[in-house]
Amino acid sequence: MSITVGQCRAARGLIGWSQAKLSEASRVSPATVANFESGKRVPIANNLAAIRSALQDAGIIFIDENGEGPGVRLRKER
Repeated sequence: MSITVGQCRAARGLIGWSQAKLSEASRVSPATVANFESGKRVPIANNLAAIRSALQDAGIIFIDENGEGPGVRLRKER
């Protein structure tokens, strides 16, 4: 499953992560994160999956397109 630039930025905002923190958590280069979020290029599939996985591990739930557009939210604490 893919994520959009907006979902990536919004997810970081919800958990208070910088691009550097996302880079570290996903083990993807800082340039890859910056280029993705600026819309310059889409990362290769395994890097995009690593970004998504790191954000999910930090508590982000990705909401797919459902007529209102894709989004993100925080996982409910149990």
